[in-house]
Amino acid sequence: MVFADEQNHVRRIMTKLIDPSYFQELADQPPEDICRRALCRYDETTRAYVVDAWADEFTIHPHEQKINRMTNKDRDPHEYFHLFIIYYLLRAKETKISNEWISDKDIPGGPTFFRGPHEIPTKLISGRYGNDIGEFRKRCEQLRGTVLDMADAAYRFVMTPRIPVAVLYWKGDDEFPPEAKILYDRTITEHLTSDIVFALAVAICARIGSVSEEDLI
Repeated sequence: MVFADEQNHVRRIMTKLIDPSYFQELADQPPEDICRRALCRYDETTRAYVVDAWADEFTIHPHEQKINRMTNKDRDPHEYFHLFIIYYLLRAKETKISNEWISDKDIPGGPTFFRGPHEIPTKLISGRYGNDIGEFRKRCEQLRGTVLDMADAAYRFVMTPRIPVAVLYWKGDDEFPPEAKILYDRTITEHLTSDIVFALAVAICARIGSVSEEDLI
């Protein structure tokens, strides 16, 4: 069990990774513009944005330079997820989801960027589940994924209202090890730069590859 003071300590660490200029830029922009582009809400009393992100609700307080998660059923997401959220609020466009999937290699500059230190750590997922497709499915359903007819198992997740992703999984055999892969809606490049796509992918791999909510209680 994680106590409230420990949770607050973790959140302070996460917030420190975000450049303060992001919070300042968010504070300076008209809330109605942010809400229209990012499909979020603004609480005038607390001066905080409220955004639905991966089946959770987050509040972003630009004037206090903090981000809080409103539900506590699962452990806090990877620190990069907070960076993704604030960047999304700042840069989201009024673009409809295309429902066309692309990989990181289809992103302009992707074949060069997403390798070495920026290789997507999907082994966090395949290393946890191996050939146990049942456990992979269970975890994805705990995280509000919806089934896709792809690979040996696949799920769609809504990261934020304009950012869906797909997580695909293949069992291994005598020739190939188990493999996981993340796909993105083609419009993701209109909202996020490659480094923020990487931050989001790390958070996805870390959360799906982690223990389930039942194991955390």
